[in-house]
Amino acid sequence: RKLCITPHLFCKQFSPVCYKIHSMLQATLPLNLSLKKTRKQIFLEEMDQVVPWLALVERIAPYYPEGTNGRPPFALETMLRVHFMQQWFGLSDPGMEEAFFDTPLYREFARLPEFSRVPDESTILRFRHRLEKHKLAQEILDEVNTLLSQHGLIFKAGTVVDATLIAAPSSTKNKDKERDPEMHSSKKGEQMYFGMKAHIGVDADSGLVHTVRGTSGNVHDVVEGNSLLHGQEQFAFGDAGYQGVDKRADANPEVQWYIAMRPGKRRALDKDHPADALIDQAEKLKAGIRAKVEHPFRVIKRQFGFVKVRYRGLKKNTAQLVTLFALSNLWMMRHQLMGARG
Repeated sequence: RKLCITPHLFCKQFSPVCYKIHSMLQATLPLNLSLKKTRKQIFLEEMDQVVPWLALVERIAPYYPEGTNGRPPFALETMLRVHFMQQWFGLSDPGMEEAFFDTPLYREFARLPEFSRVPDESTILRFRHRLEKHKLAQEILDEVNTLLSQHGLIFKAGTVVDATLIAAPSSTKNKDKERDPEMHSSKKGEQMYFGMKAHIGVDADSGLVHTVRGTSGNVHDVVEGNSLLHGQEQFAFGDAGYQGVDKRADANPEVQWYIAMRPGKRRALDKDHPADALIDQAEKLKAGIRAKVEHPFRVIKRQFGFVKVRYRGLKKNTAQLVTLFALSNLWMMRHQLMGARG
């Protein structure tokens, strides 16, 4: 049979085979038939400009195989781009492999030549395991924050701390017939949640994340409070859940904590009384500073779609959280970084 290149809408001999051929041609031919860019394309173009690819490759290169045996490995930058796309679009390892065939834009961003092989799910899995084994997620966060510090976007005078619950599957319909033993239940308000907690420390001026900790869901916020400081701040802010953080054994006496008043006590204030009115005004000022810590949570949950853990165990999920917050820093400062590049 001769190769049919007639658009399938006008093809008189349309068949499933013909449709497959047309689909392949449409997916592979570099034809820009529309001047309008999709939001996904704009997003990838912006992130391509702000991610410090060369610096990250230098950090990870000592742990990446040279490919002296077996088939040649994919370029390190390609695998790093694939790993980041998984975080941005919430793709599993098999989902990422399939996406290369469904979305040519992903192949283009990963810098994979046309008609060449693409990383399969096993290759993607091994790369992620390599990052986890050598704790390279923290290296990624450090390199991103180094870039942001060089551009004057991170100030180290103050830190805001907070935590958020990340849900985990509560079903026991699995091989072991049990829930993840490293995940636990916790109560927020009148509702129970099962999963883990992501604790972060962010810069009080810019709202950029500098420290990430992952714990079980039943660990109280105040337990991780002092571990979220980078050590150079003069003051720190936290909500009412951090009451008593400055009196704990690991507290730094040189850091001044500003903790929110408990909601019940604040509601009891007499706004007509000058002293109580002044206290209420101070609470509003503290709340305005603390609001910055909510921005990274919004980015990873709403922008990147991370609302439930993907793996079993705290180690793997914490590594993913660190990478997500590193990418959220770049996303929040993308306009400043692009402006600095001209």
